Amino acid sequence: MVPVALCLALSALMVVPALGQADSLESTAVQTTLGSPQFTQPEFLPVEEAYPLAVEATGADSLRLVWQMPPGYYLYQHAFRFEIAKDGLTETLAPEFPPALEREDEFFGRVQVYYDSVDMALSLPAAMTEGQLRVTSQGCADAGLCYPPRTQQFALTGNLADGDVLQELLSTPAVRPTASTPITNRSAAPTQGLLFMMLLAFGGGLILNLMPCVLPILSLKVLGFASAPPEERRHHGWLYSAGVVLSFLIVAGILLGLRGAGQAIGWGFQLQSPGFVIALAYLFVVMGLALSGLIQLGNRFMNLGSDLAAQGGASGSFFTGVLAVVVASPCTAPFMGTALGYALVQPPLPGLAVFAALGAGMAAPMLMLSYSATARRLLPRPGPWMERLKEALAFPLYATALWLFWVAGRQTSIDVMAAALLGTLFIALGLWLWRGALVAKGTAIACIALAVVFASWRPAQLNENSTLPAGTVAYSPAALSALIAEGKPVFVDVTADWCITCLANERAVLLTTRVQDAFRDSGVTYMIADWTDYDPVIADFVASHDRSGIPLYVLYNGTQTPRVLPQLLRTQTVLSALEDVAQMSVAAADAP
Repeated sequence: MVPVALCLALSALMVVPALGQADSLESTAVQTTLGSPQFTQPEFLPVEEAYPLAVEATGADSLRLVWQMPPGYYLYQHAFRFEIAKDGLTETLAPEFPPALEREDEFFGRVQVYYDSVDMALSLPAAMTEGQLRVTSQGCADAGLCYPPRTQQFALTGNLADGDVLQELLSTPAVRPTASTPITNRSAAPTQGLLFMMLLAFGGGLILNLMPCVLPILSLKVLGFASAPPEERRHHGWLYSAGVVLSFLIVAGILLGLRGAGQAIGWGFQLQSPGFVIALAYLFVVMGLALSGLIQLGNRFMNLGSDLAAQGGASGSFFTGVLAVVVASPCTAPFMGTALGYALVQPPLPGLAVFAALGAGMAAPMLMLSYSATARRLLPRPGPWMERLKEALAFPLYATALWLFWVAGRQTSIDVMAAALLGTLFIALGLWLWRGALVAKGTAIACIALAVVFASWRPAQLNENSTLPAGTVAYSPAALSALIAEGKPVFVDVTADWCITCLANERAVLLTTRVQDAFRDSGVTYMIADWTDYDPVIADFVASHDRSGIPLYVLYNGTQTPRVLPQLLRTQTVLSALEDVAQMSVAAADAP
């Protein structure tokens, strides 16, 4: 197992000298791309000042929305989106757009835009005059900066009268764009920025191979290279790479499409669905049973065995690449956050290029092994031990499945988790019966159907499972704004039960006694934003920091620009940030 891990690590080491340096490298990456001294960074207004919005009732079921922009700032007509949310239901509204100017945009092509002001009317459905109005918009500045899409929320009371002004629900405090809080900067050499982000994505893809979700799958695939002929080895290496890259492009297409439709989502968004989490757990159980030798899936399903050149192995190599991307979804490697955050605010082609680079990085170690004799010499010789290793690697898959069942229980209730585990029993029984006669196969199909039923079952009322560690507070825009207004420093931890990197950072760094004591001594409020279930408010917070996924750690300190910490935390990184807060507090207290 150790030689396999070393082999996979070789390519990662070509880009990342050590994981311990990831925090400083990623910080430097952002500065290099968007804050390089060879580019002049103009001073831009915060989004709230660039695009102030006033909403006024013009009757019981109609609204007037007015934006007043300073010179040089404009809004895209196609980016507007209007929704009303009430009792868990959401309805999209169609506004009456005023005439707009037509221009050729370097990102979106020929578009309709508004300068100076926008004044539009919005009619409310009769049954939706009470609830929450969500207004999404996006604009740019002629000086060379495009803001990410912004969603504002307003309270609808249900008894509107002509002239009533709607109050905006408190959102994340305004942050002035700077090099340390990057947004899409169009003046800072877009080509160079794209190439650098592709390099970051490539490095993140390399490191994904070392993540616990992926390594058991790839280890057996790597061992197959030891006994395969050279031509077959290269052939299967390219097929595996094609499966990985194509899968990432499909994921990118879905993400970019949903983002374009106004959804605030990012990497790993599918894990916010309990149904997907349970399905992924079932997949890990089935793969574990196959590795344990209890069922035979065949090479056409998943080429995890050592017979790489066997008939059907070609499709197995391709779908092993697809499978590797699927099982990598709970993991976020260093560099991925910055690169994917950049990709999801770009036009389709640059966004797809970044995701393709991520796939290329993930596929690179396997492709290198298919060509490099030096790398293959690090692999042990084939022998009976490979079968024992295959059986041993089933247990990390079983452990991952148990963790996913726990995530599903946290998202829903313990009853749902128990039902999903019962479904696992029927899956195992169905796969065992499948080896029998025709009658047994019919019973097997019935068992699989029962497993799907159990996975889909939800109680009428879900239990509340989320609890916060002692001394922490739950995130809300209002709570964050109130603390900042009082001059109190705040550390926001955006996490989720399905995020492996988040859990590792919390266990190893954030929730240790030493770091928690440092939070208290520095007077920093520890705030947790739990994104285990989809929450558009938290999604907006993540997007406001130019990220598409988690973990995300943001340290607020009064009027200072918020500091975004690396995704892979070290204790010293957090302690140094807290020491800076404490020193500034002392300096402020000593000031006359």
